[in-house]
Amino acid sequence: MEPTESNTVTVMNDPMKPISENDTLGTIDEENDCPIEEVRLTVPIIDDPTLPCLTFRTWVLGVISCAALSFLNQFFGYRQNALSVTSVSAQILVLPLGKLMAASLPRKAIRVPGTKWSFSLNPGPFNLKEHCLITIFANAGTTSVYAVNIITIVKAFYHRQLNPVAALLLTHTTQMLGYGWAGIFRKYLVDSPYMWWPANLVQVSLFRALHEVEIRPKGGLTRLQFFIMVLASSFSYYIIPNYLFPSITALSFVCWIWKDSVTAQQIGSGLHGLGLGSFALDWSTVAGFLGSPLATPGFAIVNMLVGFVLVVYVALPVAYWTDLYGARKFPIISSHVFDANGKAYNISEILIESSFEFNRAGYDGYSKVNLSVFFVLAYGLSFAGLAATVSHVALFHGSIRLFIIGLHQTTHVERGRINLHLLHVDRIIIHTLLKLLVRAVEKPRQGTLHPLARNNLVPRLNRRLKSVSKVSRKTHQIIQRPTHFRCKVFETEPHNVQIQCQHLRAPQDHLPHLIR
Repeated sequence: MEPTESNTVTVMNDPMKPISENDTLGTIDEENDCPIEEVRLTVPIIDDPTLPCLTFRTWVLGVISCAALSFLNQFFGYRQNALSVTSVSAQILVLPLGKLMAASLPRKAIRVPGTKWSFSLNPGPFNLKEHCLITIFANAGTTSVYAVNIITIVKAFYHRQLNPVAALLLTHTTQMLGYGWAGIFRKYLVDSPYMWWPANLVQVSLFRALHEVEIRPKGGLTRLQFFIMVLASSFSYYIIPNYLFPSITALSFVCWIWKDSVTAQQIGSGLHGLGLGSFALDWSTVAGFLGSPLATPGFAIVNMLVGFVLVVYVALPVAYWTDLYGARKFPIISSHVFDANGKAYNISEILIESSFEFNRAGYDGYSKVNLSVFFVLAYGLSFAGLAATVSHVALFHGSIRLFIIGLHQTTHVERGRINLHLLHVDRIIIHTLLKLLVRAVEKPRQGTLHPLARNNLVPRLNRRLKSVSKVSRKTHQIIQRPTHFRCKVFETEPHNVQIQCQHLRAPQDHLPHLIR
């Protein structure tokens, strides 16, 4: 039997003081041994289970944030340089709103009519868990719905009306399909401690800066002070490229010097060319498509940069200036479609207006659809990327089967490493064990348990675990595996009980297995 993770719990046990249900019994000292250094340095493993989560404030601010960001990102998605409003914006804005609701709303409980359920409009101070959940709500609305492009094209380019019910079903179907795939791969891409998402660490750092009390270092700034300074500077500068001088969003010296040269425009233009010698002083231009480079690890940036150089500065010029498949008839970079003469494709020539059907005779008599060489490369490499994912796994992980099995094994535990995603579940079980032990042991001795504990602990703990398993489906599955602990209880000094619990990999006959 090999233990996979260890937790040491120390609690002060005063036999003269009665223990109530609301007592906080001890602290859990755990080592953060996450395999990813960036996560280990950023994400704390401590938890306060007494903080309320799904409160009235969470639902109100979360739903409003999700709806607002969904509208704004869909609206700004039509810009030539897409403007992305991330969940960090909501993360900042909801903090004063949450504190305002905590200060102004009444604490009276409200009962749901016809049920025994009740909730409070103000369960206490606005806390970190509420803030995190609201940000998760907002994050669900940060990406625009790709299927909306179909609706937009039908109305804007084909001038036809789409049934609202059909449009709604189209968008909901594609969204649910995406959430379904996310749920299928959650075990491998989310639960595994090796699958980390760098952009989320930025938000974790911001949460800690906004909620943790930090002493200002001598001659320096706290994280909150630094954040406020950067926020004010960014807000002030944003007025310059977006209101006072919009031209600085794309500056091309090559185009300025050789303004009458078509080749110079193709090489130097950042809008319709290769962008050599072009740069931008607008942050939305830099981070509008691939996200903030500040939140991306260096190796990923180098990887993207190498791919960009090979495609845009090697493959694209060679294909264009060698006139591959008549590429020079069309713009070097464009997302439009063209006819055989390089002019904009006339869709009305190949459509029957009355029935909105394809006119094959008109198509044969008009022209084939032609794309720019850049658009062809972009589309081809996008499809190649799907197959490249499989090749990458086969090359770097031996085989796809072993890779999936390895991810499945590391989803929960691997060689004693703590999975941060399951840490809260283990804490619930250990905390339950701790409460029962402290109640049962009046005068603990070195290496022994009070008879009351030996006789009553197991059935009481089993009953408690059944109630704990109702916390979530995930918790229930973990307990039903089942989850087992080997525990040692001993007295380090008078009235100081230390309990050491080890998470076992294989099942025992009963839970927990107490070793004297």
